[in-house]
Amino acid sequence: MGRVGLTTERLTRAGAELADELGFDQVTVSALARRFDVKVASLYSHLKNGHDLKTRIALLALEELADRAAEALAGRAGKDALTAFANVYRDYAREHPGRYAAAQLRLDPEAAAASAGVRHSQMTRAILRGYDLTEPDQTHAVRLLGSVFHGYVSLELAGGFSHSAPDSEESWSRTLDALDALLRNWPAP
Repeated sequence: MGRVGLTTERLTRAGAELADELGFDQVTVSALARRFDVKVASLYSHLKNGHDLKTRIALLALEELADRAAEALAGRAGKDALTAFANVYRDYAREHPGRYAAAQLRLDPEAAAASAGVRHSQMTRAILRGYDLTEPDQTHAVRLLGSVFHGYVSLELAGGFSHSAPDSEESWSRTLDALDALLRNWPAP
């Protein structure tokens, strides 16, 4: 058994691949060691423990998502921005289901503050400025969008919409239309 050029970054990326293949909850230091055909102990010079590995995968996923979202949002506003942002999350979850699950990991406050999760919040708030929402309505809307996007994507990934008509794509489009209409006509307190 050799060290095969192990680095923390390489282990994190391999862990993310494992998450996509097996599910985020199945990612362990032992599974990662098997992937590289090394002893578990050889990974501990790069990783503290299993929680450290999962945190690193979560941070990677948040960064990848933020980069994709920033690219998709460039030059867009209003419903076009809302749709692009929502589609980034949905597409990422479909392409990388384990990483998407990792992005939901509850991070400690210090890691969360230094993560790309802050960029996600900033981008969501930038989209909402196009709808003229002020506080506290903006925070309520951020939570609404996150809940709808995550709920829809999670149900879809679990096969929840695959057994009936209309097609899930049509429902997704109508959901985004409804969110846009709601945000344009946000109810007064």
